[in-house]
Amino acid sequence: MTAAQTDKRTTIVTLAIFLGVLTLLSGLAHYAIVALVPTSLYVGTLMMMPTLAAFLTLKLRGRKISDLPWRWGSHGANWAGYLIPVLYVSIAYGIVWLTGLGGFGNPETINEWSRELGLPDAPAFVVIALMGLLMAVVQFAKSLGTIAGEEIGWRGFFVWELRKIFSFNATCLISGSIWAVWHYPVIIAYGGGNTLFQLACFTVMIIAMSVIMTYYTFKSRSLWPAIMFHGAHNIYIQKIFTPLTVDNASTAMWTDEYGLMIPIMVSLIAVVYLRRARKAGL
Repeated sequence: MTAAQTDKRTTIVTLAIFLGVLTLLSGLAHYAIVALVPTSLYVGTLMMMPTLAAFLTLKLRGRKISDLPWRWGSHGANWAGYLIPVLYVSIAYGIVWLTGLGGFGNPETINEWSRELGLPDAPAFVVIALMGLLMAVVQFAKSLGTIAGEEIGWRGFFVWELRKIFSFNATCLISGSIWAVWHYPVIIAYGGGNTLFQLACFTVMIIAMSVIMTYYTFKSRSLWPAIMFHGAHNIYIQKIFTPLTVDNASTAMWTDEYGLMIPIMVSLIAVVYLRRARKAGL
């Protein structure tokens, strides 16, 4: 057996261990979320499993956790990680609001936010601006622990192992597909709509996100841009834009992570990054 064959076999075994451990650990968390109650503690536990699986795999393979790409990386890559989700989420929801696929300024959300801020008589634009700022900064910072729980495993470990034996494009496709499937039990249990449609939209979105996140991970040799990207994506969709949207008969088909608009927008950006990756030789 040649050295290249030995290295490939070693990588395949490492990947198999990681996926096996991840499946076992995540299964426990999925059971708690689906069969018991979807409390944030159980969801947070699930989000930590990719990192725990990566750490256990490294231990079993006699490798060091310190070898993961912990370095901060470039400020440009980290800022891009934060701002790209802001761009595609803003465009997606802007189109939804302007075309009437959903309305802007959900009064229930604004009233709830005004109570949380202790400003019951403040104008709606003040409440939206202040809560939006606090979500974008404070809530984003608070979420980084559980976000890192995913990204240390996915972009800090998994994609680097895949890239040893696959091309950049295949690495993004494989890692994105597995990342999407990892979410399926929760979507199936709590999606609340057409399950196949929701899974399809979510999978396209996740694979497209994986292209951009993997690009910045390899380019900066750091997991931090992916953490910034994942955190911003979650905050702007789940905490700001979706709550502000007034639903009508068409809204569910086009908004959130299970509708069409976000996958379309992020996929267009992903095409640009596939070209950049090819030029950069990633």
